[in-house]
Amino acid sequence: MKAVKNLKLEDVHFPKIMLDSFRGPEYGIQGIRKLFKIYDRPLTASVPKPKVGMNTNEFNDVAYKIWKGGLDFVKTDENMTSQKFVNFYKTTEKVLKTRDKIEKETRERKMFLANVTAETNEMIKRAKFVKNHGGEFVMLDVVTAGFAAFQTLREFCHDNHMAIWSHRAMHAMFTRNPKHGMSMLTLAKFVRLVGGDSLHVGTVGKGKLVGKKDEVLRIEHELEQEMAIHFNAKEHVLNQKWNSIKPVLVVSSGGLHAGSVPYIMRHMGNDIAIQIGGGCHGHPSGTEAGAKSVRQAIDATMNNISLEEYSKTHKELKEALGKWGHVIPV
Repeated sequence: MKAVKNLKLEDVHFPKIMLDSFRGPEYGIQGIRKLFKIYDRPLTASVPKPKVGMNTNEFNDVAYKIWKGGLDFVKTDENMTSQKFVNFYKTTEKVLKTRDKIEKETRERKMFLANVTAETNEMIKRAKFVKNHGGEFVMLDVVTAGFAAFQTLREFCHDNHMAIWSHRAMHAMFTRNPKHGMSMLTLAKFVRLVGGDSLHVGTVGKGKLVGKKDEVLRIEHELEQEMAIHFNAKEHVLNQKWNSIKPVLVVSSGGLHAGSVPYIMRHMGNDIAIQIGGGCHGHPSGTEAGAKSVRQAIDATMNNISLEEYSKTHKELKEALGKWGHVIPV
């Protein structure tokens, strides 16, 4: 209305009757960990770069190197859906075959996040294709697809025992303005309610994505559990009891590399996914070495060993630190 100059939805509370009307995540944190049989360390992901431009064979080759280097997820990016040079169906089939191959080579579980964002009938068609070719996950741009489409996909995933990787592309249109729109915390609550198994939240305030440290941590706590009391003392947040709605796997991404891993884990803990793009592919020795450097950084941090000390016997980590140090790009 013209009478309203600014209006922002900062938070929302769902009563039990509404919670009972939605499924929430199919897997959530523990369900995803069970799929991988990984119960302690952060999960890891990377997206082949450039976002758009590679053909199917080029994309597949980069995916192989990411998995070979030790990362868990390969993700399509938010604006790669199905272009002529990288058709969804041909690419998904090829990459899932490569996943099967690399699982035999590494004896580790690997997963591919195929972006099924499309008109709803096409979206479900793509999700069925992923399921029929052995995929356990699909990715959805939840904001651009819309929450009605999101819920449609959630129902399909429930019937087919699949998980949804939620990408927040386009959220800044209404979350970034401090005086108008909707907060990222509110959007995150909607994603958990409808049923996203994971959600990108940022990098604790020092990455390339907008989001102050306390804001990102509030979102993480809301998605992983229930809001911690000490956050309420800093800024009013509506307490939400989620009852049977499972917790969401929080994804930290945006300008990260091996040197930033201890910082992220120190602030966000281990029940997260760390997604590294340029910090993997920009490694001096290439993508596979970049992936190895990330796993090495996680191993060092899990064992309370400094990256400098660990890098003395791990060349990939040493090269990564030589290029990026511990700096998190602003």
